[in-house]
Amino acid sequence: MKKSWKLISMLCTLTLLVAALAACSGSNSPSATNAPNASTDTPKDTAEPSKDIPTLIWWTIGGQVPNNFSKAIDAMNAYTAEKIGVKIDIKVASWGEWDTKINTIVNTGEPFDIMFTNSGKYSKQVAMGAFADITDLVQSEAADLYKAIPEKVWDGTKIGGKYYSVPTYKDSALTQYWVYDDKYVQKYNIDINNIKTLQDLDQPLRSIKSGEGKSFYPLPMTQGEGLNGFFNHYDDLTLGFAPIGVKADDGSRTVVSVLEQPDIMADLKLLHQWYQAGIINPDAPTKTENDKGRPFFAAQAFPGAEVGWQINDAVQKYDMVQHFGPIYTTSTIQGSLNAISANSKYKKEALKYLELVNTDPKLRNMLAFGELDVDYKNVDGEKVIERTSDTWPLAAYSQATFFNLAVTKGAPEDQWEQVKMLNDAATSSTVLGFALDISDLQTEVANSQSVWDKYKYELITGASDPEKMIPKITAELKSAGMDTIMKAAQEQINNYFK
Repeated sequence: MKKSWKLISMLCTLTLLVAALAACSGSNSPSATNAPNASTDTPKDTAEPSKDIPTLIWWTIGGQVPNNFSKAIDAMNAYTAEKIGVKIDIKVASWGEWDTKINTIVNTGEPFDIMFTNSGKYSKQVAMGAFADITDLVQSEAADLYKAIPEKVWDGTKIGGKYYSVPTYKDSALTQYWVYDDKYVQKYNIDINNIKTLQDLDQPLRSIKSGEGKSFYPLPMTQGEGLNGFFNHYDDLTLGFAPIGVKADDGSRTVVSVLEQPDIMADLKLLHQWYQAGIINPDAPTKTENDKGRPFFAAQAFPGAEVGWQINDAVQKYDMVQHFGPIYTTSTIQGSLNAISANSKYKKEALKYLELVNTDPKLRNMLAFGELDVDYKNVDGEKVIERTSDTWPLAAYSQATFFNLAVTKGAPEDQWEQVKMLNDAATSSTVLGFALDISDLQTEVANSQSVWDKYKYELITGASDPEKMIPKITAELKSAGMDTIMKAAQEQINNYFK
C-alpha cells in the first residue's frame, strides 16, 4: 500500500514530536500521526513587534499551544534578533484544521511571510501565484542554506525549473513502519517481524479484538489519514490526489486510475472487513484527531522515532517494524516545505530566518522542543536533549532539517546518521523528478478533488464497501475531468523522460 503504502506520511503524518519527528507521511498528508488535540493561533499576548526589527508571520502545523508558548517564542526572538535582526510570529493550524486553514489563507490573500506546505498543495499554491520564486534569491542571500541541502532534494521542489520553497532535508526518502504497543505484542504473542503485508495483519488484529472486547478498536483511524501509507506503491506525481498515479516501480511510467487497480481494491476490501468486524473504530470517517496510545498504527518514520511516540503517548514501549521503502519520489521530497509569500515585504529576511533554522542547532532545538529547562533540557550541549514535557505543539518535521537537530535521550545517538543511510539506500520511483504541471488543468483538478473529498473519508477508513463505491466514485471522477488530467499527465511524463 503509498502513507504499498504511502503521506502526506505529513508524517510522514503523530503525537507531537512524533508527528514532529517522523516524517510521515507523506506522503502527503502530513506524514505525522497521533497528533494532539485542538489548535489555536499564537496567543494574543505575544510581545508587540519592534518597529526596527521585522517580525515575520510563519504559519505552520501542530497542536494546542501551551501556556508558556509566548515565553518560548520570546526566547527565540531574543536569540534571532541578535543573530540576524529578525523575529518570528508563529501561528499554528491544528492537525485537523490545517488543510482548510491554509487553503483559506492562500485563497483570501491573508498576509503571511512563511508557510509550511507539502505535496498535494504545493503545486496548486504555486500555480495560484501564492509563493515567491526564490531560485536566484536563495543562492545570493542564503548561500549556507543552499549548500546545506543536497541538489537532489532541491531539485525535488522544482516547478517549471524554479524553486518556490525551501525543502526540509530529513528522511526525504520514504520508509514505512508498522508500530505496535508492545504490551499487546506480548499478550497475544504476535510475530511482528514476519508481518509484511496488510493481509498478514489480519489474524493479529482479530486476536486483539477478540481478547480485548467489543469497545476496543485495535486499528483506530481518523478521517484525514485512514491507514497511513495506504497508497505508497503509487507515485502521485505531486498532485496529492490518490486516484491518479504511476506505480512507483513501473518502468513504462503509465498513468493509471489507482482506485481501480487490483492491489488497491483488495486492500480496500480488507479495510472494509475490519471496519465491519469492529477492528476499526466506527467513528473513523468523522474523527479528526487521534487518541493517544494506539495499540497499532502505521507511520512514515525512521530508527528511533518510537522514542518520541512513547513520550507523547505515555506508552511504555512501542515496537516499530519497517515494511516498505526507503524510496525517493518527488512527493516524498515535497513532504515538508516552507515557502515564502509572493507578497511578503521581507523575502530576504524570511530566507535568512530559514537559513538560520537549517544551520543553527540552538534555534533548531528551541523550535522543535520549546522552552529550555521547561519543555526540555540539554544533556550534551545542543547534541542530546531530554524532553521534560509533552505539550510543545510544533511539529519538528515541518520546520527544517533533522541533521542539526538534537537527538532525544533514549533514541540512538547516531539516529540522524541512520536516517542519512536510509536516504542513501533508497530506491527511486520511475518518475522521480517529475512534478505534474497543473497550470492548464486547474478546473479539472479542482472538480476531481471535490469528488474525491466527498467520498474519501468513508473509503479510506473502511466504512464503505469498495466494490459498490469505487465504480460510483470513478464515474463521477471521469465526469469531473479525471481522464483529461490523466491524458495530460501521460503527455507531460512522456515529454519529461524522452
